[in-house]
Amino acid sequence: MPEQKVRIGFVGVGNMGQCAHLKNYANLDICQVVAIAEIRESLRRMVAARYGVPNSYPTHEEMLQNEALDGIVAAQPFGRYGILVPELLKAGVPVFTEKPLAASIESGEKIVDAMRASGTWHMIGYHKRSDPASMYAKAEIERLKASGELGRMTYVRILMPSGDWVAGGFNDLIRDDSPPPALASDPPAADMNDEVRNQYNGFVNYYIHQINLMRYLLGELYSVTYADPSGVLLAGRSENGVACTIEMSPYNTTIDWQESALVCFERGYVKIELPAPLASNRPGRVEILRDPGEGITPETAIPQLPSVHAMRQQAINFVTAIKGEGNPPCTSEEGLEDLKVARTYIKLLTGV
Repeated sequence: MPEQKVRIGFVGVGNMGQCAHLKNYANLDICQVVAIAEIRESLRRMVAARYGVPNSYPTHEEMLQNEALDGIVAAQPFGRYGILVPELLKAGVPVFTEKPLAASIESGEKIVDAMRASGTWHMIGYHKRSDPASMYAKAEIERLKASGELGRMTYVRILMPSGDWVAGGFNDLIRDDSPPPALASDPPAADMNDEVRNQYNGFVNYYIHQINLMRYLLGELYSVTYADPSGVLLAGRSENGVACTIEMSPYNTTIDWQESALVCFERGYVKIELPAPLASNRPGRVEILRDPGEGITPETAIPQLPSVHAMRQQAINFVTAIKGEGNPPCTSEEGLEDLKVARTYIKLLTGV
């Protein structure tokens, strides 16, 4: 008997829902997208037809009432996740949402509480953890920490200039001219005024990936110790004393994406270069320098990685975790830590 495919339902098939997620799930042999819920009728019909989705509904409530699902993908505005995600978790199956976890720590805590009560899990879409380059680098970093062959970890630096993050990824987007639906949003964070709240939301919308990637590469919690008034530099320190920085848009690129991470040891480094988020069939690049000294010739290695992009691998990782064959790369508990780190940074930056 052939193995039964994992049944996936989608909640929302707008820009990111289609081009970052649906088109990747629709082409996997290990799952089947059996239903979508989309409030915009014409968009719902066109998307279902293109991707061969057999069932479509105007609301997620109707979809959950009528479909036996193994997992739910919901790429929605993060300012309403505190309302939406607890409702989806009541279905008792794993839920995937885009980053960040929510627009405030309070809403994030509500989601984590709902997840713990649901008996299932909630995966956050930090696709950089699923890039083949990041996965390879993470395994090598952990090996080097355990072996000690390059000494102790000393520093982690992430560089993320503004650039063309789409990289043609919306070229096949099905567009709809109807006005955006009016949907309920989470209450605003109580500890911020409107100006600071807007600054916080802008930061977590764009740089929460790097906040999360830093913890992934360090392999431990870290705290923000300095926020440069220019908004270009965030500095921190890990639990075990490793210095870390995130450089945010020190320059801009118009037709390129130049994100990188450098993980330093006393006698070498692991360097990662990541492609634009919506680039297809392009993994990142890893470079490893080993300089053990004592007359041993230093070596630089550049492993060859499969031509799989991060969003596709992320879909594979979600389905694999649903099947019990792996762990989700990042769940809502860790997503809550990201919101707390971001709040500390904004408080250091603004004084509020």
